[in-house]
Amino acid sequence: SHSADNGVRMQAPTIHFQHVSMRTARLLLRPLQADDAVALFEMYSDPRVSKYLSRRQWQSIDQAHELIAQDAQAHATGRYLRLGIERTEDAELLGECSLHNLDPPSKRAEVGYALRASAWGHGYVGEALAPLVRFAFVDLGLNRLEADTDPRNSASAKVLRRLGFTLEGVLRARWIVRGETSDSAIYGLLRHEWHARVSR
Repeated sequence: SHSADNGVRMQAPTIHFQHVSMRTARLLLRPLQADDAVALFEMYSDPRVSKYLSRRQWQSIDQAHELIAQDAQAHATGRYLRLGIERTEDAELLGECSLHNLDPPSKRAEVGYALRASAWGHGYVGEALAPLVRFAFVDLGLNRLEADTDPRNSASAKVLRRLGFTLEGVLRARWIVRGETSDSAIYGLLRHEWHARVSR
């Protein structure tokens, strides 16, 4: 099994994410803050946003506060990186994106993202993920990024393909959320593929 650990892996150096931020033409990517809780709750309590996610629709703003607190701990230990997607023109939190399931020995991580429904259709997710992917390959030295999406989520698939991700397979009946079983479409992007695209 690839997940087996025989105790011989070298301990990877600790990465700290507390002060990571990125800017694009329209966006600021930065760690979530306490005053993001209301916007975060509005997003994850929206059934349109949670429709294709592996987590249940949020029922309480306490869940937002818990996630923000968990992020602070995770960023300090390098367990994962989550950044809020803020629109610079009005400082509105549009969503979040992340690098999680980090496996430093295998130089691999998974990307995740969510955007409030009112911001759909403006290219914000692709704009946010581009510097996150660069950070993963250049700053963290990763070799592979993965994304797990619901095959019915065509908008998510389109964003990933535009960034150069390849559909590598479908894992059947992988999630059961709210009593509904769904598949996982697994996308992958390798560092040399990304480098070839950005060098063109």
